[in-house]
Amino acid sequence: MCGIIGYAGTRQASPLLVEGLQRLEYRGYDSAGIAVLDSDGQLHVKKQQGKLAKLTASLEGVHPPGTIGLAHTRWATHGKPSDENAHPQQDCSQEVAVVHNGIVENYLDLGQELMAQGHGLTSETDTEVIAHLIEANLQNGDELHEALRHAIQRIEGSHAIVALTKNDPDRLVAARVGNAGGVVIGYGENEHFIASDLPALLPETHRVVFLDDGELVELTRESVRYWDAAGEPIDKEPQTVPLDPVAAAKGTYKHFMLKEIVEQPECVLDTFRGRVLFDPPSVQLEDLDMSADTLRNIERVVLIAMGTSLHAAMVGRRYFEELAGLPAEVDYASEFRYRSAIVGPETLVVSVAQSGETVDTLEAMQEAQRAGSPQITICNTPGAQSTRVADATVYTRCGPEISVASSKTLTASMIALYLLACHIGRVRGRLDETQLAELTGPLAHLPDLMGRVLHGAPAIEELAHQFQSYHHFLFLARGLQYPVAMEGALKLKELSYIHAEGYPAGEMKHGPIALIDEQMPTIAIAVRDGMREKMRSNIEQVRARDGTVIALINEGDTEMAQKADHVIEVPETTPLLLPLLTVLPLQLLAYYIAVLRGCDVDQPRNLAKTVTVE
Repeated sequence: MCGIIGYAGTRQASPLLVEGLQRLEYRGYDSAGIAVLDSDGQLHVKKQQGKLAKLTASLEGVHPPGTIGLAHTRWATHGKPSDENAHPQQDCSQEVAVVHNGIVENYLDLGQELMAQGHGLTSETDTEVIAHLIEANLQNGDELHEALRHAIQRIEGSHAIVALTKNDPDRLVAARVGNAGGVVIGYGENEHFIASDLPALLPETHRVVFLDDGELVELTRESVRYWDAAGEPIDKEPQTVPLDPVAAAKGTYKHFMLKEIVEQPECVLDTFRGRVLFDPPSVQLEDLDMSADTLRNIERVVLIAMGTSLHAAMVGRRYFEELAGLPAEVDYASEFRYRSAIVGPETLVVSVAQSGETVDTLEAMQEAQRAGSPQITICNTPGAQSTRVADATVYTRCGPEISVASSKTLTASMIALYLLACHIGRVRGRLDETQLAELTGPLAHLPDLMGRVLHGAPAIEELAHQFQSYHHFLFLARGLQYPVAMEGALKLKELSYIHAEGYPAGEMKHGPIALIDEQMPTIAIAVRDGMREKMRSNIEQVRARDGTVIALINEGDTEMAQKADHVIEVPETTPLLLPLLTVLPLQLLAYYIAVLRGCDVDQPRNLAKTVTVE
């Protein structure tokens, strides 16, 4: 949840930068820092581990002078929280300062290359390689924006980057790559701003531009210039965002639902950022106040939830079984509370509730509490009732989810459960360091892969045009993808009011196959996860009965594509993380069909965000 703020103008930059970081504190962080250029071309950098108040206190009365600068709040991914690893990061000569949201997936290779060229890397962060790449490009004669553009051509992943150099003291440059970090430009009178999120800018200006994937920007006091990924100049007109906080929060999106679907790469990154360290591999859950002895004494796990959160819990069940080596089961909270569930001190009860206020989940938690079960809750709302009932909490870091139908809290909950299972597996001796590295390593690539899936939205919108008039849908999948099929059907029901059912594909012959005809499309999830061949058989059975098949497959799977009427492709990742990719196109399909049918996407009929009555 790293926060970025930058300023170029006539006022003193340091106080404005600190105020901007304060408005971004809700995003969470473990360290903070600023860099300011003064009128003599001196670069003043101040950064500290800990809360922003610590940095602010150190600046009282000694704000570095200067009217241009940048600032950052960081969650650690590479390198522990420390003063040295905080942003801004700098180059060998201390002439370049860089702040960065994202993960440089190939930072180890780049770091080795840079050190072979004589660069001295002084931090443990992935971000530092960006500063050295910019340094090298400047030495080769690039202007600052070109130095950044050439740097981002070398790094892998999704990023938001802001940089400045003392050798070109009048300008800031920034870039956005992929979907894991926003960049918004604010226009003022003889001053311009840059931030990772709109709330940081609204007190100062309401005229803004949002960077799109691959775009770069250069700010000075007087001007703003933009380029595309190829370095060609482009025009972008500022828009005036409304003063109304709700409308402002929606930004350029027509609906909160679409905004929140698109935010998922960043939400997932924010949920594991600061908790997963890749080198050396570790999972550190800061809010998990539960002793290692308690975790080692657990004999089974029961997950309870409702609605979309239940589907996250179903995925979590597999995580606990495979990663923690614990038998696990999933139950509707509303059912758990009314049956004589056999739980006790040896049973870990894990509740999943984005709001933390759902009555059925809270009542089920009370039942588990009376039975003496240790409890962990997955929640998106700090201070919610579920966090007060549970013994420990793993927070998702999505920010407010406004649309009634959940999207980003689902994928963030999956990641929270994944981290929890990894942590318990490590504590219980199920996972060694090598295995943990194999499990956490793919997380670095996940936000970028999710962004690639979301880039396919136009093709999914076209598919929605073809299927908006149908009245029934069947969703089929196996294994870890079965909860995704359930969620795909739920989203279609919630948003578009179309009847849809999700089934484990092995159950198809035991009833649902009787419904298949040309009027009931089947969405089949047939990715390379160990169940692909079984799914191919199911697809052939649907086609043999004149059913239309929309197959969700991995990129390049031409054999499976030939067996379907329509295909939606997602990239490859480990089978355990594939649900975070396959659920995205199903969310988009439900959204676009609902829009075409004229439904109220953000507030579907008869539904409420938090169910506080039975």
